[in-house]
Amino acid sequence: MPTSKIVGVIIAFVMAGVLALLSFRSFKEKGFLLNNAYLYATEEERKTMDKKPWYRQSAIAFALISTGFIFMGVHMITEMKVFLILQFLAIVGAVIYAIVSSVMIIRRKSN
Repeated sequence: MPTSKIVGVIIAFVMAGVLALLSFRSFKEKGFLLNNAYLYATEEERKTMDKKPWYRQSAIAFALISTGFIFMGVHMITEMKVFLILQFLAIVGAVIYAIVSSVMIIRRKSN
């Protein structure tokens, strides 16, 4: 395996690990909330907002993206197309989940 491929695999697995750690911390509701709803909120809104659903959304999205990076690393090692497809599905799933869950959280909040 060429050096450039080894570096790519290492980067993919390191990214998967970092995202898995962010996911774990978000599930525990620890650390800074990395979510657009929180990042774009004013100081007043941040103090009054219920952060629990946003932490959960971030945790699931980070877990899906981490899974995508794992599939990317495995695909780079094995060159099996099934892992490329699984990587694509994990990333698309994360995007769709983020959009749908945002709408659901906002709807619940307005009721």
